[in-house]
Formats: sequence, C-alpha cells, structure tokens
Amino acid sequence: MAKEKEICIQTRDVFRKFGDKEVLHGISLDISRSEIFGLLGPSGSGKTTFVKMIAGIDAATSGRIEVLGTPMPKLTMMERIGYMAQSDAMYTELTAKENLEFFGSLFGLRGEKLKKQMQKVMELVNLTDHLKRSVGTYSGGMKRRLSLAIALMHEPEVLILDEPTVGIDPVLRKSIWDEFDNLSKKGTTIVVTTHVMDEADKCHRLGMVRDGSLIAVGTPEALKEETGSANIEEAFLFYGGVRA
Repeated sequence: MAKEKEICIQTRDVFRKFGDKEVLHGISLDISRSEIFGLLGPSGSGKTTFVKMIAGIDAATSGRIEVLGTPMPKLTMMERIGYMAQSDAMYTELTAKENLEFFGSLFGLRGEKLKKQMQKVMELVNLTDHLKRSVGTYSGGMKRRLSLAIALMHEPEVLILDEPTVGIDPVLRKSIWDEFDNLSKKGTTIVVTTHVMDEADKCHRLGMVRDGSLIAVGTPEALKEETGSANIEEAFLFYGGVRA
C-alpha cells in the first residue's frame, strides 16, 4: 500500500476581502511535503494575495491556513519559510554581499556558515562575480536573482516564490528549476506562482486560479488528459470556461 503523503500546507475555505472587494473566494487546498506546487493564473487572479497569506505576511478575512501544522500567520514561522516577493525587497544602496550578510544574520547565520551559504546561493543564481557591486547598479533580472538567493539563504523547509523567474534568461531559468528539483528531493516544499506555461509543466501539481477562485487542481498530465488538451494553456482555457 502506498504511503500517504504528509501534508505541509493546508488551507480551508479561505476568503480575503479588501474593503468591499472580495479577491479570494473560499480556497481549500492541501500541499504535500517535498512537493513543487504551481499556482497558475493571469495577473490579478489572486495568486499573490494567496501566497502572502501562506507565508504569513497577510491574514485571511475568514478560513484557516496551516503551514507545518502551525496556524498562520505566526511570526516565529518565518525561520522555516523562505519568501520571494514579486517586487524585489532589498537595500539598493548596499552591495549584494552586505544584503546577504544582513538577511543571513536575521536567520542566525554567522561566521563560516554564513560565508558558505552566501557562496552557495550566489553560485546558483550566477551572481558570484557581482557580489561586491551595489545592488542599485543591478539590472532588473539580476535583482530577481538576488531576491531568490536571499530567500534560499537559511535553507527553509518551505519556499514560497512569487513569479521567481520573470526577467531571467532561459539558460539560467533551467538551472534554477533544476535546483528546485534538487531542493524538493531533499524535502523542501516549494510553492511557485507563474503565468509561464512551460514552467507550469515542471511542477508536480498545479492549482489553476481565475478571478480569485481555484478552478482546477492536479498534475499537469492529468489536467491535460481530463480536458483533452495538447498543453497546459488549452487546459486552463477549458477549466476557465473558454472554449476554442
């Protein structure tokens, strides 16, 4: 008998309102430990709002969210979660090294461990040669890569990434996704938002989000098979009620 997968993230009937506007409508979802789970949907569909609540940066208006068995939001959980926002949150007047040292120290990284982690994450995002450069001189794509490096610094159990590869060239994008696979095999749970269809195909499972509602959940293969679609884009249009 197959071993039941351990649930890492659980949401039940999650609603989020901003004033009179309801942007999320009763989302219930289970994400397993070590899973790469993709949230696929157009801009404005509610993906960012949803992942912010999973990360504990925002709170649901109603409903329940648990990460690693802990009700969210909870400040102490930040040590176990890595979060990469859509907008790059870093100090542009500092160098990349100074940014990594600062964020690393927030998670208790010191001395040799800090140095080792800095080297590891900067190699992954191909920024080692730019470690001592001021972040203010970085291009948009370089800032995205540094944001990812910062999110990975403390080796979190859960990694939440909001459009992580926007503005990153295809070759580096592939190496970053290879690293996501490696992290997943080592036990890291990854939640990634995307509107890029070929990235959606790389996820173990997908949640399709449209107008604040979860319209379908399943493996990319199952979603294509169920809808008789040649690709994820067609499947998304089918579940969204758009017929070719």
